[in-house]
Amino acid sequence: MPDKTVRGASSGITRRSFLETTAAASLGAIFGPSVLSAGSAAAAESGELLSGSHWGAFRATVTDGRWTAVRGWEKDAHPSAMLEGVMDSVYSPTRIKYPMVRRAYLEGGPGASPETRGRDDFVRVSWDQALELVAKEIKRVQDETGPLGIFGGSYGWKSVGKLHSSRTLVRRFLNGTGGFVSHIGDYSTGSSQVIMPHVMGSLEVYEQQTAWPVVVENTDIFVVWGADPMVTNQVGWVIPDHGGYEGMAAFKETGKRVICIDPVRSNTCEYFDAEWIAPKPQTDVAMMLGIAHTLHSEDLSDQEFLDNYTTGFDKFLPYLLGETDGQAKDADWASGICGIDADVIRQLARDFAANRTMLSSGWSMQRQHHGEQAHWMIVTLASMLGQIGLPGGGFGLSYHYSSGGSPSAKGPVLSGISDGGVQIKRGAASALSQAAALIPVARIVEMLERPGEEFDFNGKRQTFPDVKLIYWAGGNPFVHHQDRNRMLKAWQKVETFIVHDFQWTPTARHADIVLPVTTTYERNDVEMYGDYSLKAIIGMRKIVEPMYESRSDFDIFVDLSERLGSREFFDEGKDEMAWVRQFYKGAQDQGDSFGIDMPDFETFWEQGYVEYPVTEEGKSFVRHADFREDPLLEPLGTPSGLIEIYSRNIEKMGYEDCPPHPTWMEPLERIDGPNAKFPMHIATSHPNGRLHSQLNGTSFRETYVVAGREPCLINTEDAAERGISDGDVVRIFNDRGACLAGAVVTDGISRGVLRVNEGGWYDPVEPGEIGTPCAYGDINLLTPDIRTSKLAQANCGHTVIGDVEKFEGDPPPVRVFDTPKNA
Repeated sequence: MPDKTVRGASSGITRRSFLETTAAASLGAIFGPSVLSAGSAAAAESGELLSGSHWGAFRATVTDGRWTAVRGWEKDAHPSAMLEGVMDSVYSPTRIKYPMVRRAYLEGGPGASPETRGRDDFVRVSWDQALELVAKEIKRVQDETGPLGIFGGSYGWKSVGKLHSSRTLVRRFLNGTGGFVSHIGDYSTGSSQVIMPHVMGSLEVYEQQTAWPVVVENTDIFVVWGADPMVTNQVGWVIPDHGGYEGMAAFKETGKRVICIDPVRSNTCEYFDAEWIAPKPQTDVAMMLGIAHTLHSEDLSDQEFLDNYTTGFDKFLPYLLGETDGQAKDADWASGICGIDADVIRQLARDFAANRTMLSSGWSMQRQHHGEQAHWMIVTLASMLGQIGLPGGGFGLSYHYSSGGSPSAKGPVLSGISDGGVQIKRGAASALSQAAALIPVARIVEMLERPGEEFDFNGKRQTFPDVKLIYWAGGNPFVHHQDRNRMLKAWQKVETFIVHDFQWTPTARHADIVLPVTTTYERNDVEMYGDYSLKAIIGMRKIVEPMYESRSDFDIFVDLSERLGSREFFDEGKDEMAWVRQFYKGAQDQGDSFGIDMPDFETFWEQGYVEYPVTEEGKSFVRHADFREDPLLEPLGTPSGLIEIYSRNIEKMGYEDCPPHPTWMEPLERIDGPNAKFPMHIATSHPNGRLHSQLNGTSFRETYVVAGREPCLINTEDAAERGISDGDVVRIFNDRGACLAGAVVTDGISRGVLRVNEGGWYDPVEPGEIGTPCAYGDINLLTPDIRTSKLAQANCGHTVIGDVEKFEGDPPPVRVFDTPKNA
C-alpha cells in the first residue's frame, strides 16, 4: 500500500489523526472481484451519514445538528487528507452569510463605478430585494441587447452531484430567459481537446486508459511526462474512487522502471524512487523530436505500424530530418534546447523501442504557447514505437486525472439535469446568428476587450459579442484566469457582475451582486463513484441545515425563473428530491437491462449507496486495441480513419501558429530562449492541498502555507545567489505583475525554475488598484493571457518567466481569508 503521507499536505506534512482510523484494503485485494451490494444502515444509527465530494466519499458525524467529524469511506483505501478541509468549508470564516450588493452598484445601478470593484464595501439586502435586482437586470439586458449581452458562466469545477451542478443550472436558467453567450472548452485541456480529434479522432484527455492491471502485467517502462498523479488523483470530477493509487501501488511492487520527466522532482517521482530527467521547461517537443530522430536514424521505428495505422509520416519525416528547414532534429539539436545530454536522449529512444513502453503525459505541456504540438508529438512518438493498441504500450493522457486506468464496472450510470436548450424569446434567434454564442473559454478577457471583432477558432472565423452582464455560479475566474491586471482592466467594461458562492472568493469580492449559496453538504443530491470505474452510486444526504441565509443554486434559480416567467421550463414542477428520485429511477431502468436488481429508492437512500461489480473486461481493457486489430472495421474518428501525423484539415486552415504536423515552435518566452527577459521559469503546477482554488479558504491551508502565504519552491543554489533562506517571504515578479510567497528551498527543483502552484486566492495589497502585487501568492499576476494558437485558442498558464527576490521590510498582511468590509 502506498505511504499515505505522499498524498497529504506538501513539505512532508502527514495526514491528520482523524484519518488514521480509516480502513484500508490490502494490496492483494486491489483487483479482486466485487459484488452488487447496498450499504449497511449501521452507520446512520451511529450518527454518521455517507456523502461525497471532489476529494472522495466520506462519513460525516453530526452532533446536535453540527458536523463534528469526518472520515474517509471504508471502501476507499486511499482517502485524501483534504477531507478535513471539506468539513471546514461549512464553518469557514470566509462563508458568505447574506445577500450582498456592492454599495456603488446599489446606489448608482448598472455600470456604476466599476473601478471600485474589489475595494468597495457591500450592503446587506433581503433575498427579495436581491432577486428583484437580478431579475430586472437580466430583463433589461435581454430587452436592450438580446442574449448576446449576457455571458453565463460558470467555468470551474463547481461541486459534485447530478442536480446541484451550478454550471448546468445557470445555463438552464439563462436558456429559459432567451439565451446567452456561453463557452467551449476548458482551462485544463484546452489545446489537446481540440488537436486530438484531428489526430486521433477523439478527445483522448478524458477517456479511459489501458487498465492498470494490464499495465502492471505488461508494461516494462512507465514514463510520467509532465504529470504528478500522486497529487492530482486525489480529486475527481465525480466522487473519486482513488483507484489510480491501487494501480500505482501494484506497479511499484513489480519493481519495474519508472521515468519522471519534469523540472520538479515530484511526489510521484519520490513515491516510485523513479529516474528523474529534468528538461528545461517548455522544451518537451524538442526533446521528443530528438528521440524520434534517433528512432528513425537507428532504424528502431516500427515502419509497419506507421504504414498500416497512420497517415502523413512521409510528410513529417522531411521536417524531422531537416530537409525542409536545413536543421535536423537530432539528439544534439534537441539537447541544445532542452538541456538534456544528447546521449541520454538517444538512450531513451533505444530503451523505449526495446521495451513495452507506456508514455503517460500530463496536461501542463499543452497549457503552453503552441501547446497543441506537445500531445501531437507524443502520439507521433508512440506511433513510431508501434505499440499503440498493445497491452501496456502506447500513450495515455489521463493516468493522472481522476484515476484514469481504474478498471470499469458494468452497471447503470446516472443522468443529470440538463441545460434545457435555448428557449427562443425576444428575437434571440436572429441575435444568436450575429456573433459567437460560444467563445473559447480562455478568451473571455479578449471578448470584453474586442466586442464586434473577429477571431479564429478551429477552422472557423467568428465575432466576439458585446457582453454587458456576466452571471457566474460556482467558479473563480479571478483566480484561474491568466494576467490578472489585464483582466481587472477589461472587467471594468462589464455593467453588472452577479456571483453565486458560499465563500468570499476573490471573484465574489469583485462582484456587484453576491448571492450566498449552500455548500454541497447542506443539500441533497446523488452522484456516481469513480470517474472511470463508475462502480457505485452514492446518495449525498444533507449533512447539516443551510448556514445563515444561504440557499441552493437550484432554489435561487426557481425563484428567479418565477419572476421572469420561465419557472415551468426550469424546474418542470419538480423539487429537489423529485429530481433525485428521477435520476435514480433512470438508473434502476438501466439496471433492469443489465440484469441488476437495484434496491428501491427508500432503501438506497437510507443505506447510502449501491455498488456494481468490476468486470473482467474492465480489468483487461486496452485502449485502441480494436483499432489495432482491424483498422478497417474499427477506424478512428479522423477523416482518414487512421492516426493523422499530418493533418490535411489543419493544413487547409492555414494557421501560421499551428502547422499541419507536430513542430518545434519558440514560445512567447522561455528561459535561455531568444525572447527571455527574465532568468527564471515559473512552474504553475496543480496544488497538493486543494483542488485549484477550492479549499484555499479553509483551515486546511495551514498545512502548506509558508509565512502565511503560498509556497514557492526554489533551487538551493538559486536561493543562495539571492540571499533567500527557507521560510523567507519572497517577491516574484515580471513585467506583467508581482506576488509574494513563502520560500521553500530544495534540491528537488531544477536550477532556473520556481514553482508556485496555481489556485492561490488573489489578495491585492491595494484592493481595486491595477498593478498592485498580491500579498498571498496568486501566480496569475505574472502569467500571460495569450492563445496557444488560432486552432485551439487555449490558455498558456505554463508559459511564464520572471525573477524572485527576498522581500525586505514588513510584508503586507494577508486579508483575502477575512470577510470584506461590512460583509
